[in-house]
Amino acid sequence: MPYIATVGDAWFDGRMIEELLTNFEVSDVEEAIRKAAAAEIMPRFRQLAAHEIIEKNGPHDLVTTADRLAEEHLTASLTALLPGSVVVGEEAVHADPSVLAALRGDAPVWIVDPVDGTRLFVHGDPGFSTLVTLAQGGESLASFTYGPALDLMAVAVRGRGAVLNGEPIRCGSPEPGKTLEVATSHHDFTNDDQKRVLAVLDVDGIAPRPCGSAGLEYLHVAQGTLDGLAFSWENAWDHAAGLLLVAEAGGTSATVAGEPFRITGDNALPFAAARDAETARLILGLLASAG
Repeated sequence: MPYIATVGDAWFDGRMIEELLTNFEVSDVEEAIRKAAAAEIMPRFRQLAAHEIIEKNGPHDLVTTADRLAEEHLTASLTALLPGSVVVGEEAVHADPSVLAALRGDAPVWIVDPVDGTRLFVHGDPGFSTLVTLAQGGESLASFTYGPALDLMAVAVRGRGAVLNGEPIRCGSPEPGKTLEVATSHHDFTNDDQKRVLAVLDVDGIAPRPCGSAGLEYLHVAQGTLDGLAFSWENAWDHAAGLLLVAEAGGTSATVAGEPFRITGDNALPFAAARDAETARLILGLLASAG
């Protein structure tokens, strides 16, 4: 039976959290994220010019002026809130992969995805998000999932629970016998072998569908409106915020090898997150059967 990580048995140093969080207010981070989105993202939503959209690794992997400028804005504001901290951002890593090494260092790290779901953003769909996680020593300590076009701000602090727009949220468990809704890696971002493995979830009792913004899909699990997730890639900026949010809302996660997901990388893939341990075990058992 695979190991299922929960907030109750995940390692963390409470003093580490307190020492970091006494240097700023969680509300200050929320405000920094809102300001970055208001300045750099929302003015360009449904207003992007053709030259502001660039393909990174193919026609489905896009970056926009909003991504780059929002990350620059957040890099300046977040490191000012916590002197001595560093930023690992999606666009910075794309420009210089060595930036990722900071995840294994001693300094506090802000993990930033300025626009999660860039393709949705480009097409004028409001289902994109801005993701920020504070981590240290490979452990996520606080996370922020912001849907600027939807006015959603979800915050999780390790050991303190999860809230959405200031109200506590819990994953709960699926109703017995219900068909489980599971979001999976989008087929446009998977190779043939990954598609083959994820296809094993298309069985009686499970209704798989392609994911949108990973950050918002994690929020749906934390709210209990989506039963589970199965992903075949491990970028920390896509998953760190959501995994902490789900854990603090009472949910679970693990890799197909039955190990906790590591934001520092080198995970056995795919991995899953779910509303409860039973659902996670079902998803992971099917994924493991695909070899």
